[in-house]
Amino acid sequence: MFGRDRPAPTGQSPSTNTIPPVAPYSMPTPPSPQAGSAAASNKIETVIGPNCSVNGMLQSDGGVRIEGTFDGEIRTAGNLIVAESAKVIAEVQAYNVVISGSMKGNITANRIEITETGKLWGDLNVNSLLLSEGAFLRGQTNMGGDIEPPMIEAPQKTNAKLVNPNELESANA
Repeated sequence: MFGRDRPAPTGQSPSTNTIPPVAPYSMPTPPSPQAGSAAASNKIETVIGPNCSVNGMLQSDGGVRIEGTFDGEIRTAGNLIVAESAKVIAEVQAYNVVISGSMKGNITANRIEITETGKLWGDLNVNSLLLSEGAFLRGQTNMGGDIEPPMIEAPQKTNAKLVNPNELESANA
């Protein structure tokens, strides 16, 4: 079977048959994005799959997507996506955060979006916040920015004089 019964070619014994060497495979390197470009931070580089559970600190320069469970701390210069199946307990620093699953922990980010299936228990330090209908948020929100509150002045006093209704009747008669 499989050529064992065949006689070896002349001049070679079966023990001297060798498989020719194969050149090692190397992954092609993608072109490196320029530092600070939006494309670098939008690209998802790290995925924690739905059957994966991770404890500890995750630090990345690219985007992170969590579909499983994570417990610890997340720091990324890119975007963080918490998928609908994810359960995350973490302190987070990221550029943008999208929450579709369940998350407990404080977040510091430029923009946070909580979708209709997203649930978040924690405090936010954010420049922009988007809550979809059905989203859940329990915590305090501190919105950054240098926007000054509008000047609200107290109503100005007028020199209006109270009028006696009896005087109006006599004046009209």
